[in-house]
Amino acid sequence: MAILANGLRFRQAILITASLLALLSSVDMAQEDSSTAVRQSLNDAWWTGPMLAPSAATLPRGHFLIEPYLYDVTVKGFYDSSGSRHRAPHANDFGSLTYMNYGLRDKFTVGLIPIFGYNQVSSGPNSAGIRLGDLTLQAEYGLTKFREGRRLPTTAIAIQETLPTGQFDRLADRASDGLGTGAYQTTLAFYSQTYFWMRNGRILRMRFNVAPAFSSNVNVKDASVYGTANGFRGRAKPGSSLFLDAAWEYSLTRQWVVALDVTYRHQANTSVSGSSVVTAPSTVIRLNSGTSDALGLAPAIEYNWNRQLGALLGVRLIPAGRNVSATITPAVAINFVH
Repeated sequence: MAILANGLRFRQAILITASLLALLSSVDMAQEDSSTAVRQSLNDAWWTGPMLAPSAATLPRGHFLIEPYLYDVTVKGFYDSSGSRHRAPHANDFGSLTYMNYGLRDKFTVGLIPIFGYNQVSSGPNSAGIRLGDLTLQAEYGLTKFREGRRLPTTAIAIQETLPTGQFDRLADRASDGLGTGAYQTTLAFYSQTYFWMRNGRILRMRFNVAPAFSSNVNVKDASVYGTANGFRGRAKPGSSLFLDAAWEYSLTRQWVVALDVTYRHQANTSVSGSSVVTAPSTVIRLNSGTSDALGLAPAIEYNWNRQLGALLGVRLIPAGRNVSATITPAVAINFVH
């Protein structure tokens, strides 16, 4: 029955995805004849970008981008290793994430992503206050650039290094203060972006990104985000991950855009080994998270005041997965480019 329920849940998620994509590609088509539709120009389409997929377009030299997000990761349940959904303690992980990018040279953009958070949980005390999460540094190099009339998309490669600036262990009796991993994480990403003109002349912009990530081992003491308790001494080995993101943005008008991200994340097993110093003799402790998979959907709507300033309102859903939390994450963002 669990396998049947899991398959049904995935089919429902796929049906929802297909329906949203059909909506993006068919809005207003019935009202316009393709033979008389006016082809929208690229200059007439303004964008903020979808909720999750970074752009493959690098910034011109001397220009910068600032895009702050506010979000609330709301835990609604948990998918076990067979994909069956169960109840889980309610939690709200309020957070702030800001993309800060600068065009160091044409085709070469550098930036950083600071994160702050506050966890509100039902199974224990909330965070003691707003905490700093892990800090990400990034660099992106442009490879190719889209030109109308050609099939070659805009592409880029990017490298991100996440620094362990967030608290992750020695959490005492307040696990909600854990906002970091304690690990140095390296992400090597490939970004792509292209444009399609629909039958009604409107533009559909598409992004497809691939981002594998690898983490260092972590020394862990006491209670931690890895599920250890006070008195623990040992190491954690975070598993590698792979993140895929296909995103579409449909230009309804110059200012209004509807968007959708469809994502898949695979996370390899994280192992923890060590011992407890509060028992005599010390107790050997071994923990394994198991592998996890998550399907994500992130519909959003964008409004652009001009080519430099826009806002986004969206929500990320995890409608199916294995060994992962079922969450709903509403988010709002402001995108400013100069």
